[in-house]
Amino acid sequence: MRIIVISDTHGNVKAIESVLLRNEDADWIFFLGDGERDLDTFLMLHPKYTERVIAVCGNCDACSMNPGYFILPVPGHRIFATHGHYYAVKNSLELLKMKAKDMFCDIILFGHTHVRYNSFEDDVYIMNPGSASSPHDGTKPSFGHIDISEAGVVINIADISYVPTGGIVKPPLPNQGGTSSHGGPYGHYGYHT
Repeated sequence: MRIIVISDTHGNVKAIESVLLRNEDADWIFFLGDGERDLDTFLMLHPKYTERVIAVCGNCDACSMNPGYFILPVPGHRIFATHGHYYAVKNSLELLKMKAKDMFCDIILFGHTHVRYNSFEDDVYIMNPGSASSPHDGTKPSFGHIDISEAGVVINIADISYVPTGGIVKPPLPNQGGTSSHGGPYGHYGYHT
């Protein structure tokens, strides 16, 4: 089973498109918040992905109808997915780990910090795929992928490479001087519906 994990696109639909068009065989796609409109735009353009997407709301997804967390049972495991702001993940992962353990989950996915994190602690896999548009750790925009088989679980984080041709959405423009309010080259958008 292949699972793709994306978070914190903040106005960059091209990031979602680049990742998912290259991973069409994914069984599940987790969107961990802060870019719900980006996901909606992608799904309008590519509706065949809709049934495989699980989305949770982020702190910038105003008026979101998505849940704060989602639990997905998969063979031999339970995945706990959240944006992370409800669990103060910028300070510590302890609240997040306690919640996941209370829900009998052994794989935790979170975003919010814009910093990659990939660890196996106390028999629990923990991953933050980093930001798909504006990382805060000096790395490139990224996404995560999880492979689950009878042999075990493999979790990786990969850089996003943009689709050179054939994409529907134009690539993001570099920062044209000044700084964005979010600190990343693609800016920050408030999501008001």
